[in-house]
Amino acid sequence: MDRVASRLLAGAVLGLAALLLSVVAGGARPAFAHGRLAVSTPADGGRLAEPLEAVSLAFTEKPAPFAYFTVTAPNGDRVDRPWSHAEPFRLDEPVREYQLINGSWQPQLFHAGFPAKVPVGYWPGQGRYVVRYHTVASDGEEVKGEVRFTYTGPTTPAPPGWRAPADRPSPELAAAVGRVRGAPGQAPTAPASAGPAPPSTAASAAGSAPGPEAGTDVSAWVFPALLLLGAAVLLAGVARRRPSGTPPGPAPPGPQAGPAPPGPQRPADAGTSSSRTSQ
Repeated sequence: MDRVASRLLAGAVLGLAALLLSVVAGGARPAFAHGRLAVSTPADGGRLAEPLEAVSLAFTEKPAPFAYFTVTAPNGDRVDRPWSHAEPFRLDEPVREYQLINGSWQPQLFHAGFPAKVPVGYWPGQGRYVVRYHTVASDGEEVKGEVRFTYTGPTTPAPPGWRAPADRPSPELAAAVGRVRGAPGQAPTAPASAGPAPPSTAASAAGSAPGPEAGTDVSAWVFPALLLLGAAVLLAGVARRRPSGTPPGPAPPGPQAGPAPPGPQRPADAGTSSSRTSQ
């Protein structure tokens, strides 16, 4: 019984692992947050050898007009100028996002990138630059993060009369974020799983992109995974059981009775023999 239960347990565990791996490996990069960052120029973790007039961050929807962007140089100074929207373009690879539709999370594919251009005033030195963004998507989700890249190109002087920006997020952004964080039952966002790295440069051709494509309901793989997990737990409990004692069986045979040993023989009566002799 233990051997059979162990084989069933191993099969259930392998099936569950294969199912989860197929979910993780399949399709484009998943994320629960809508309006998230799709690609950037420079790419996150990339290297830049020549100065750019502006950095570009492309999202799966147009950033809110009160979105907040900064570019910080290695010396800690901000070098960004006021940002602006740019023409949308078709992504080289679609981005998958999950949205709550009729009570279940539905995956949708987004093919369009909506860039925000953040001009860089000057490049004061080589090293690590950080681009930070903060906005709120159309469905109320807060979108916040940063892009880091290493600049190895030549330094450029600051423009005449340059003053490092010191602006803060606008009251509109603060109010929108406050509504999101204070909303009851707000679904938490999940980071995107590992997937193919975004391209280092954004596509230059602009054009209209098709809308989101509906996919398979998440519950299609969640419920089978839960069933397999429950079966694995049940079989694990069966495999750990051991008999508490020796099962009852026929009693061992006892010693067999044999014939009784002969007792001592009674001697003849001496008086009788004497009387017979005297007669």
